[in-house]
This record gives sequence, structure tokens and C-alpha cells, in this order.
Amino acid sequence: MAAPLELSCWGGGWGLPSVHTESLVVMAYAKFSGAPLKISVIDNTWRGSRGEIPILTTDDNVVSQPAKILNFLRKQKYNADYELSAKQGADTLAYIALLEEKLLPAVLHTFWVESDNYFTVTKPWFASRTPFPLSLILPGKMSRGALNRILLTRGEPPLYHVQEVEAQIYRDAKECLNLLSNRLGTSQFFFGDTPSTLDAYVFGFLAPLYKVQFPKVQLQEHLKQLSNLCRFCDDILNSYFRLSLAGISPTGQETVDANLQKLTQLVNKESNLIEKMDDNLRQSPQLPPRKLPTLKLTPAEEENNSFQRLSP
Repeated sequence: MAAPLELSCWGGGWGLPSVHTESLVVMAYAKFSGAPLKISVIDNTWRGSRGEIPILTTDDNVVSQPAKILNFLRKQKYNADYELSAKQGADTLAYIALLEEKLLPAVLHTFWVESDNYFTVTKPWFASRTPFPLSLILPGKMSRGALNRILLTRGEPPLYHVQEVEAQIYRDAKECLNLLSNRLGTSQFFFGDTPSTLDAYVFGFLAPLYKVQFPKVQLQEHLKQLSNLCRFCDDILNSYFRLSLAGISPTGQETVDANLQKLTQLVNKESNLIEKMDDNLRQSPQLPPRKLPTLKLTPAEEENNSFQRLSP
């Protein structure tokens, strides 16, 4: 019997199973490969604050970072790439490198550095899912980590500051999205009809950018103009993550909504019927109340009745 697999990750929102890119990559790959993961939404400990989420735990191993987790799952015979050719495997590595070089800095900036997005969306969301007092510390720590990562990878001479690299990273990100859109074309997945590692990575990067509602949306607007990438995200959500945050599938939710609609219609009919009956009563002729006839008792009956009232 295979050892149980438990994935600790950030939770979901906006219709996503997780709003965290790295967590989504692993969750999607597990769905594609059939790995039986038990999802554990973190309460967040200090270990999570060091950037180690997601974490895969078994009886004998603790593995972090998406690439290492996916490699571990492949060794456990959960391989989403077994049908790929050698060239497709090489293309997968090249496109993942492209995502991390060209798209990741702009995604980090959108979530963690752009002040309007950070203070109105990102910080409140992560703080609300982190216990006090870590909720006061962790979002800022993650924001500084994202900024340092952007400057480390893109802050080369003569672009030293984030304001100077901002325009460049968004140009590179839009170019990357265009390349992904052209590569996907009209196909369901990047290598045909079966999802693979590349699909998991692209989904993990794009889905939060596509679904989370930001006040500043320049990269999001560009993504939404690429209809095949949006369809790609929607198809994976609908096919592999059918359960909503409330635990009700879309089909189940439709049933609930239909039953609720029928119940509402029934209540409305009953209410209308009662209202009509009330109108009919108000419109009917009003007769004075009838007086009950007074019965006169004989002296003997009256005496007997008085005796019964006094009897115990």
C-alpha cells in the first residue's frame, strides 16, 4: 500500500482551489497524474513564512518546492508526462524557464509590489488566513521577499530600482503571454489532448492572474484579451477542480438553485392564494353577529343547577 500523501498549501478564493501559484502547480499536476493527495490548507506556521509552501509530507519524506515535489511524485509512478516525446520533454523545460524568467517577475509585482493591489487585495487575504500575531508580520515579509526576488533577477545595470524595471518586466510578461497563446493555439492542452507538467505550470501561473479581482489590472487585461489562455484556465477548473469552496459541485449547485427556485415559486403561490382568500373575505357581506338564544329554566331546574355548582 502506497504511503499517504499530504500537501500543505495556501487555500483558495475567487473560484480557485488555491490563490498561490506554487500550490496550484502541484495541485494541478496531482490531478493530471492521478496522485491521491490529501489537501491540508495551512494555518500558517513560521515554516510557511520562510517560503516553503507547498509542502508534501509522507510517512518517510518531507518535500518542498514544486519541481522537487513533482519529481517525487514521478518516482511514485504518478507521471503526467509518460506519453511525451524527448522533444516535448525538452520543450517543457524551455517553457517553464520562460515562465520563471519572463512572467514570474510581473506576477510577483502584480500581487506583492503594486501598492493598490497589495493593500486592498493581497495583504488582507493572506492576513485573514494567518493567525495573530503572524498575520501582522507575514504579508510584509512575503512582499519584501517578492521585491528582492524581482530585483535579484531583473535589477541589472542600468536598471537598479523596481520603478526602473517595472515597465520592462510588464513588457516581457506580455510577450510571454503572447508566446504561450500562439503555442497553445486551438488545442485543449499544450501537447494535445492530455495535460502534462507544462499545463500544470501554465495553469498555476495564469489562473490567479486571471481570476483574482485587482484594482490595477494591466497584465490581467492583456491576459483576458487572449481568449484561448482564458479558456484553458476555465477548462482545467471545470474538468479537474469541480468542487467549489463550499464543497458543492457546479452540477450540485445547479440542483440546489433549481430546488430553491421551485420552493420560492411554491411559497409565492401559497402567498397569492392566501391573499386572494383574504380579499374574498373582506369583500363578502358583513352580517351582525348572531345572539345565542337565552334558555329559561323552570324553578325546579334552576334549584338543581345551583346545587350542582355548590357540590364538590
